[in-house]
Amino acid sequence: MMLFQKKFIFLKKNIFKVKKMKKFAIVSVLLLTLVAVLFVTKVKTKQAAQDHSELISGPFATPQDVTKACLECHEESANDFMKTRHWNWLGNEIDVPGKGKMKIGKRNFINNFCVAVPSNEPRCTSCHAGYGWKDNTFDFTKKENVDCLVCHAAQGTYSKTPTAAGMPDPKVDLVKAAQSVGKPHRTNCGICHYNGGGGTNVKHGDLDPSLDKATKELDVHMGGNNFECVECHKSEKHKILGASHGSMAEGINHIACTDCHNSPELHKNKVINKHMNSVACETCHIPTYAKELPTKTWWDWSTAGQKEDVKSADGHDTYSKMKGDFKWEKNIAPEYAWYNGSANYYTFGEKFDPTKVLKLNTLNGSITDPKAKIAPFKVMRGKQIFDTKNNYLIVPKLFGADGYWKTYDWNKASELGMKAVNLNYSGEFGFVETAMWWPINHQVSPKTNALQCKDCHNQGKKMDWAALGYSADPMKKGGRVKNGLVK
Repeated sequence: MMLFQKKFIFLKKNIFKVKKMKKFAIVSVLLLTLVAVLFVTKVKTKQAAQDHSELISGPFATPQDVTKACLECHEESANDFMKTRHWNWLGNEIDVPGKGKMKIGKRNFINNFCVAVPSNEPRCTSCHAGYGWKDNTFDFTKKENVDCLVCHAAQGTYSKTPTAAGMPDPKVDLVKAAQSVGKPHRTNCGICHYNGGGGTNVKHGDLDPSLDKATKELDVHMGGNNFECVECHKSEKHKILGASHGSMAEGINHIACTDCHNSPELHKNKVINKHMNSVACETCHIPTYAKELPTKTWWDWSTAGQKEDVKSADGHDTYSKMKGDFKWEKNIAPEYAWYNGSANYYTFGEKFDPTKVLKLNTLNGSITDPKAKIAPFKVMRGKQIFDTKNNYLIVPKLFGADGYWKTYDWNKASELGMKAVNLNYSGEFGFVETAMWWPINHQVSPKTNALQCKDCHNQGKKMDWAALGYSADPMKKGGRVKNGLVK
């Protein structure tokens, strides 16, 4: 409707400008305008999603055959996609202090959920946008192994088998799924991002299926404006904007609220506008996360294998024989830290002090960093297995033959897992407490529910000013610029 209104105004203006001209001149102007309108309409039609129901007929014996059919028209798409983090699960090569040049990503760092990918590929790679990554022999150069359907098939037509190295459920009608393809919907992205860590809302806390039918109160973008993920997470040659963390050395692939909300005076209150130099938008506008569905906040692997499963009244595991003890929380206030958009990660074989909590990722930024802002995080905590002689974390084989979930033998699982990453296992293990910081970016509340001054200042409980590097509440003593803290 808006497009036709603009065209009508354009025509009206042109008629007004030439109302005193001769009839021939008027007709000429109108004809030229009509041509322009038709051209714009044609261009807009070309940009619309193509209906594939009559372009694809099948049959397809394998999902790889679907990809081959896609590449007949989209011949460069696989080449582009195979250069991305979504395909390689690694970032660009960077200089890592003490380790030289390396690429870091899911393939070679450890988390405190299901720990690590190596030796567990068929289970972990059910969320890989590819087919057949069952071990370290997977060929990342084969175009036909790119899974186009997981991102582009319509809701309800496609799903993967959770333990089959990214292969689709045998019940999937590949022809129907291929004919349904289009622009990714929230459900496409959510297949993996809602379920990271082995279950619904286990990992992120601000990404879960409630966003598929979000209300404005849950998220003003997806509920209030019916945004799809790709409206903010834009892509170029399949490289999608929006990394959880970046590296300062390789450039940060972030989306900022101010990419869209870019007025120099966003708030009527000038004091609030000044806060934007030191406070992330999300800090005030996401006062809580896990609003509708609880998220896991504690995972203790040290208690695994000891008894049978226990569930809470709402059906969540509070103890799993395969995985240990859990804590779930809902409607959680984030924890806050200085953050410049980048972080460093613990990597395989890195030694640490087991008497201290091990940070699996270290946020870059401080009160002295002019690029850093106070930002909100979910902090995932737990206990996980480590080699007590070598003082580094163990990558255990959890899934498959001889994995811990079959044998409940930590020694065997540790031996097989460490072999997969070419590291020595001493034969002695223990458990160490770990912490991992996850940025909170979704479930943005309406502005009427944003944090108020009193939530943080004048004995407000939201901010631990001492932990953030302030001598006192900055409302009383002044901010970091006034006190000369910024370098």
